[in-house]
Parts: sequence; structure tokens; C-alpha cells
Amino acid sequence: MRRSTLVFTFLVALAGGAVAQVSPETIKSLSTPDKVETNFGTLEFRDGAPSRETVDKARHTLDFTRALDAYLNSYGGASAYALGAGFRSIGAEDNTVVIFSELMDANSLFLTPNADTVYYMAAIDLTKGPMVVEQPPKGVGTINDMWFGWIIDIGFPGPDRGEGGKYLLLPPGYDGPIPEGGFFVARSKTTRVLYASRGYLVDNDPKPTADLVRETLKIYPYTPGGWGTSVATALEGNVKLEADPPVPETRFVEASGKPFNTIPPTDASFFEMINANIQEQPASSYNVELAGQLAAIGIIKGKPFTPDERMRKILAEAAAMGNAAGRALNWRVNDVPGWAYYPGSGWSNMLWEGGANFETPPPMVGRDGRFVPLPPTGARTLDSKTAFYYAYTLDSPGMIMRLPKVGSQYLMGFVDADKTTSTAARRTR
Repeated sequence: MRRSTLVFTFLVALAGGAVAQVSPETIKSLSTPDKVETNFGTLEFRDGAPSRETVDKARHTLDFTRALDAYLNSYGGASAYALGAGFRSIGAEDNTVVIFSELMDANSLFLTPNADTVYYMAAIDLTKGPMVVEQPPKGVGTINDMWFGWIIDIGFPGPDRGEGGKYLLLPPGYDGPIPEGGFFVARSKTTRVLYASRGYLVDNDPKPTADLVRETLKIYPYTPGGWGTSVATALEGNVKLEADPPVPETRFVEASGKPFNTIPPTDASFFEMINANIQEQPASSYNVELAGQLAAIGIIKGKPFTPDERMRKILAEAAAMGNAAGRALNWRVNDVPGWAYYPGSGWSNMLWEGGANFETPPPMVGRDGRFVPLPPTGARTLDSKTAFYYAYTLDSPGMIMRLPKVGSQYLMGFVDADKTTSTAARRTR
């Protein structure tokens, strides 16, 4: 008993000595006052324990914050899903090409349409195995997964360099035979991919390009052991030599002048669209941080999404603020110095900050014409990612080039020299 008392006394002495060494400022910084005034209202505590009202405010704030993060961080997925849904709404099921032979107009709702190139696009289904895309020559495009994750470029920015070629798209987890040659091989994290390409006018006429696309673009299943597989490879016993079957006819849907929508909603139904994408795609196709944000608001792979009335109101608030954030970042793009074309310029591109992967700025170009990679930032450029996916469709390294005739070069201007918002009611020079 005496020994226990001595030990207890020694420990108390140590603790007392430690407390004596902590400054009042430190104690104050660790303490929770009985009342704290915030933008969320008054937070009340008793000896550090939150009141019922404070618990409710904290829970509401957590749910709102996670819903807002989910909106901003999953917008690319919603936009990808909306594209596929838009295609299906005009009768273009998976592996069917949507083509604008007579160019786009305002009837078809897209985020970033151009009215001077011939678009041809498709959602491609990989659930039954690898698919082949025979890319037409003289095209410019890319292939993305269902989160707008870049897979491979096609056409001029891609490995075919505008000459056309065969692309082999592998589904997630595919470990079957792959040809030794003849294909540009790319692997997707999702079971559906988005193919998008466009061609230039010929003497200001879209018809020659549209005809070329209809004649040469093919989308069909891959035959393991067919063209591209040598006898030597077959002798290893992992694949059977096969004759390629006749290439099936690719179906085209003419979309010129057709009214349909490919843009995600800005209200709470946005989260219904994200849930649909989550349920369709493998859990491995999106990162665990996003999965956690979505799970916190009730969107979980393999489970029904049934928010109650309270959560529906929070989701509506988060969608409204997310929509405002996307617009603020685009309309006031010049508020971010790193996005300007040059210091003080009214023209900007959010991809200057972190490139197409929102982490490493696009490379410079050396005197000999070679690209000079810049060091990675080490951090995701979240605002540029939000701004880009909110206003633009698909992702590609070829979208932010400093070298002419390689990929694309975009500059955005939303305000005039007086910082006044530009409108379609007047012409801005």
C-alpha cells in the first residue's frame, strides 16, 4: 500500500511539473470556450461538451461539406454519364456513333461544342470484352473513362498522328491475349468508355469529312488470336489462332439539328446521376477519398440511395453552391494569376496551373522543338479541376499545348477589359 501511494505521489508530481511548464497561451489554444460565434451560428459547450443544438449544427455542416466536396470532385463522372445518357436519348445505344454531318447548333446541348468541325462520338461498352476502334484519318480526339479519366488520344494528338489506325480498348481486369502489333492498345478503369473525335471542313464544306468518317470509322469486338497475333505467340499455348470474322457494320445516328441534352443537372438530381454512375462502374475506378465523400451522403456501390427529407435539402444546398463555385471559377478566371496567358492578360486557361492531370503544369518547348517537362506541383490543383470539368467536356494532355500543330490551344475570356461580364447580346473584340 505504501509503495502504491509513493508511485501515485510521484506521478502526480510529474504531472504537476508538466502542467507548470505549459504556457497560459497554450492552455487557451487548447480550451473550448462555453460559446463560440461562427458563420454557422453560436456554438455552445459545457465543460467542453457540445449542446444538442451544437451537435446538430456540426452534423449539418459536415453533411453539407461532404456533399459539396462530392459535387465538386465527381463532376467529371456526372458529365461523362450525362454524355452517354444524351446519346441514348436519340437512339444511339453503346457502340453506336453519334455524328454531326451538318455541324452542331444550339439544339444539341453540349458543354463545349464548336460549330465549325464535324463531331463524331460514341459510348463504347467493354463489359463483354475488348473492343476495336478503327480511327479515321485526319481526326482530332480522345478516349476517356466514365470519370473523364484520360485513356489515350486519337488522331493528330494520338499515336496514329492523324493517319488513322486501329485502337484496342481493354476492360478493367482483362488478362487475356493481347496482339503483338497492329493495334494501339489502351486499358480502361471503367466498363464503358467515351470516344470523341472531330474532323475539319474541306473548303468550308463538312460533307467530305462526314463521308470519310462514315466510310472508315469502325467499332467492333476484338477477336483474340486474330490479326496481330503471330504463330510463334500461338505456339506458347496461351491463345488459339483465329481468322478475323467480317467486320460488322457500324451504326451511325445523325444528330445534326436534334434537340437533346448531355449536360449534368445543377440541382439535387445531380447526386442521382452520380449514384447511377457509381452503381454501373467498378469501385476500383474511383479513388477511396471520393468513395468516402460519396458514402458519407449515402451513395455506396451496391446499396440503394435513399436520402431522407433533411438530407435532400442539404444536397440541394450543396448542388446550388457547387454550381455557383463552378461558375465563379470560370467567369472570374482572371482572379487566379497562375491561369493567365501572361501577367495581366484577360485571357486564361486553368490548365496552365496543373495540366490535364491537375498536378503537373504542361511542358515548355525547347529551342530544338522538344518538350521540356516541368516538375510536378505535388498537390492536386483542385480549383482548376473544378473549373475545367464544370465547363468543358473530356480530358486530354493534347488540350493544353504550347506548340502549334500539336493538339489544341485554348484561351478563355469571360470578361472584357473593364472586367464586365461578356454576354451574347453584344459582340466583344
